[in-house]
Amino acid sequence: MLRIHFTTEDMAHTRLAAEPDVLWEVLLSLHALQKRPGTKEFGLWRDRARGRLLGGTADLSRMLCELAPPVGYSADFLTPTAGLSCLDEALDILLATPRTRLRADLGDLAPRRSPATWLGALASGDTTVLSTLGEAVRRYHRTALAPYWRPIRAQVEADRALRLHALATGGVARLLTHLHPQARWQPPVLELPYPVDQDLFLNGRGLVLLPSFFCFGIPITLKNPDTPPVLVYPVVRSPGWAAGDTARPGPGPRSLTALLGRTRATVMQLLVHAGTTGELACRADISAASASQHATVLRQAGLISTRRQGNTVRHSLTPLGAELLNSSRGPH
Repeated sequence: MLRIHFTTEDMAHTRLAAEPDVLWEVLLSLHALQKRPGTKEFGLWRDRARGRLLGGTADLSRMLCELAPPVGYSADFLTPTAGLSCLDEALDILLATPRTRLRADLGDLAPRRSPATWLGALASGDTTVLSTLGEAVRRYHRTALAPYWRPIRAQVEADRALRLHALATGGVARLLTHLHPQARWQPPVLELPYPVDQDLFLNGRGLVLLPSFFCFGIPITLKNPDTPPVLVYPVVRSPGWAAGDTARPGPGPRSLTALLGRTRATVMQLLVHAGTTGELACRADISAASASQHATVLRQAGLISTRRQGNTVRHSLTPLGAELLNSSRGPH
C-alpha cells in the first residue's frame, strides 16, 4: 500500500503535468520491453522495438536494463524530471546528478542485481560512464520511443483533459480518487495499491501528478523521500496505437504546407500546444536555431505570439494563427 500524506498547503500545490515526461517514458517502456504483462497494449510495440534494438544498440540497451529491471526497484536518478518532454534538456539534468545521489541509488539497486563492473565507476561519477549512459538513453529513445511520440503525446493530452474536467467539477479530492479504481481518499491521506508498503509525506511541497503512456497497472512514485514528490499514473491507450509509426512529425495540412513550407507548417501545427523554443525543436526534430528562426517568421506574420518566462521564451498561436490552421484543415 502507498499512503500519500497531504497538508492543506499540499492540496493547494498539487498540479497536473502538462506533457509526458521523456525520461519517465524511457524508464517505464524499458520495464514493458522486458516483461510480458500488457501484451494487448504493448505487444506490437515490444516486438518491433526488440527487433530494432538488436545490433549496435543492444549493448547500450542492456546497460539501461541493468539500471531498470522489470520488477523491483529502478534507480531513482534515471527520472529526475516530471513533465519535461525535451530529451536534450532532460539529459542535461540526468547527467548532472550529484555523486552522492548516484551512490545512494545504486546502493539500493545492487542487492537486487549482480553488479556489473561499470556500476562502480558510475557510482563514483565517472564522466566517461555518464557520457555512455547519456548516449544509451538517446539511442534507445530514438529507436524505441521517437517513432511513437505523436500517439504518446496525443493520448497523454487526452487524459489530461479528462483529469482537468474532474478537477473543475470535483476539486483535488475527485482528481486524486479517479487516478485508480482502488484509490481511497481518507483525508488527509490518499491510499493506493502498491507492491511495497510505503508512506510519502509531502510536507507542504505539493504533488506533481504525471500521466504516463507506458505506466502499467498502478501508479508509482520514487523511493527516495527527499526527491520532489511525483505520482506517475497510467493513461488509457487507444487500440492500434503502434500500428502506424513514423519517425518524424507529419507535414501540416496541404494548403498550409503550400503557403508556409513543410517545416514551418509543422512548427505552426505543433504550436497548438504552446512551448519553449527548445521544446519546439524537440517536437519538430530540428535544431534550436532553426526553431527560433521559424518562430521569428511566424511571429512577424502575426501567426504566433512569444512571451518571456524567466530565461526562456514561450510561443503560442495567436487567434489569427489558430483561424488559419483551422481553415486549412477544411470542413472535416
